[in-house]
Amino acid sequence: MGDVLITYKIMPDGVDVDLERIKSDVEKKLEGIAQINDFNEEPVAFGLKALIVRVIVKDEGGISDKIEEILQGIDNVQGVVVNEVTLI
Repeated sequence: MGDVLITYKIMPDGVDVDLERIKSDVEKKLEGIAQINDFNEEPVAFGLKALIVRVIVKDEGGISDKIEEILQGIDNVQGVVVNEVTLI
């Protein structure tokens, strides 16, 4: 099996949410499950920013859903969406 690059869009539950804290939580929660490739912030509207995270994982069934569920469980996260899945 190869590796897969998965891009997630994490929406915080407000404009006053500390995205650095969410980044830290993502790193802790995904340790041993996925390798963080990078983080970006994407403006949404009226000061709200989404956190874009790209992770590298082994190509195995159900892994993107498992990671999405983990990310959804982080405090101050309103929603998580898979934006892209690419074989690398």
